[in-house]
Amino acid sequence: MKRKAWFVVAALALLSGGAIADDTFTVAPTVIADEKAVFATVQSVNVAEARARIGGTVARLTVREGDRVTQGQVLASVGDEKIALQIRSLDAQIAGLDAALAQAQTDLALAEKLFAGGTVPRARLDEARTAVTVATNAQRSRVAERSVVAQQLVEGNVLAPAAGRVLKVPVRAGAVVMAGEPIALIAEQDFVVRLEVPERHARFLKAGDPVRIDGEELGEADPRFGTIRLVYPQIEDGRVTVDAVVAGLGDYFVGARIRVWVSAGEHSAFVVPVRFVATRFGVDYVRLQQQGGAVADVPVLRGRELAGADAAGGVEILSGVKPADRLVAP
Repeated sequence: MKRKAWFVVAALALLSGGAIADDTFTVAPTVIADEKAVFATVQSVNVAEARARIGGTVARLTVREGDRVTQGQVLASVGDEKIALQIRSLDAQIAGLDAALAQAQTDLALAEKLFAGGTVPRARLDEARTAVTVATNAQRSRVAERSVVAQQLVEGNVLAPAAGRVLKVPVRAGAVVMAGEPIALIAEQDFVVRLEVPERHARFLKAGDPVRIDGEELGEADPRFGTIRLVYPQIEDGRVTVDAVVAGLGDYFVGARIRVWVSAGEHSAFVVPVRFVATRFGVDYVRLQQQGGAVADVPVLRGRELAGADAAGGVEILSGVKPADRLVAP
């Protein structure tokens, strides 16, 4: 009889909600951050332009869209036939000035010899020395001018101003470009998430605040978290630009649109660990321990699930519980 009575009591306890478990949770209000979903784009902090330093024809192009480059790498070569002609002209002038300088030095040596023998006056010697000085300076001037033109030829090489990924190459080999015209756009590798936040929500944002990205936006199951890096002070079209740093954004696609959750204030809420909430036939329940020790299933209205800084593995309960309620894990 005692065993039968115990079985009946156990059955009644199971129908009323089950025996009291050791794993319990006390409901208490907590302050959590409100979140607002905004669309953002993956951008590079700096986009550098590799520009042609001289005008001419693109003789060689060594990169294309998507290539990674290092700082100082030669991206293209711009050639100008006039520069080669100028160098040849200057080489001929320098050769003539070298001959004139050699003749002036020979005349000076002869004038010094004759002046020592008393054959010519000092004025003749001074004229010979002046001729050597003039020929020397003329030769040096042409050599310096040739160096300038040769440097222009070297500057036909278009160099990468920074290391990064080539976003766009607006020219092709054989195209005629002017000095200062962009040859390639390079995105540096420090990618950020750039958000456009309505100005009424901007007052809740500051550098260091967390942001959340749904994992499915990046092809992952779990969400990914980042930190606001900079809030720009200028408001354009009622929106504030915000840069956030998120690890693992990749280093290839620039301009990809993703949905980001940012802070939009705070409010008090009941946050319960997810394991204390059970769902049956589309209705969410928690097991509430009553004053007499009995356990009853109480329907609740589930809110959003929280993770990260708010409550790891928690879910917001909108209604169905009150402060100091003691919940039992199912």
